Amino acid sequence: MVFSTDIGSAERTEHGLFPILRVLAPWATPAQLDALHGLVRKGAHVAEYAILAALWFRAFARGRALSPRAAAWIAFGISVAWAVLDEAQQSMRPTRTGSGADVAIDAVGALLAVGLARFGWRVTADRTTTVLLWVGVIGGAALLIVNALAGVSSGALWLTAPAAALLLVARSLYARHRPRP
Repeated sequence: MVFSTDIGSAERTEHGLFPILRVLAPWATPAQLDALHGLVRKGAHVAEYAILAALWFRAFARGRALSPRAAAWIAFGISVAWAVLDEAQQSMRPTRTGSGADVAIDAVGALLAVGLARFGWRVTADRTTTVLLWVGVIGGAALLIVNALAGVSSGALWLTAPAAALLLVARSLYARHRPRP
């Protein structure tokens, strides 16, 4: 709740994060530093709601009064409800804004945590890797097309998007030919 006040506003966090980002990325332009600042802030949303959902899951699943599935859904629901309330509260502050996108980002963090808790880290990591590779393939292909139409160089994207596609194929082949226990 403290970070939902003016203390957590972008104007305040940039004073603490920009010096660190300048050390970590001395080559970055001011626009790139702004983008990195935004990514760190959104990453904090994912992390804090993952922790919140994990703690709720643990609280509900620990006593075995609920099934792991029910505990996961309840933990996810409470976390998303809290995200909605948090953003609503932020929208009432003059230095903050409420954002539906932030609620969605918070929900992703909560979903990752309950997925990890519910299905185990291997299954969750495997599914998350597959989703991220698909995002890399589809997003990379879309950006390659847009860049080609705009006449802009795509640089390393010509390597990373096909690499994501090759990794998806390799994972699929490995899964088919892997010996089952």
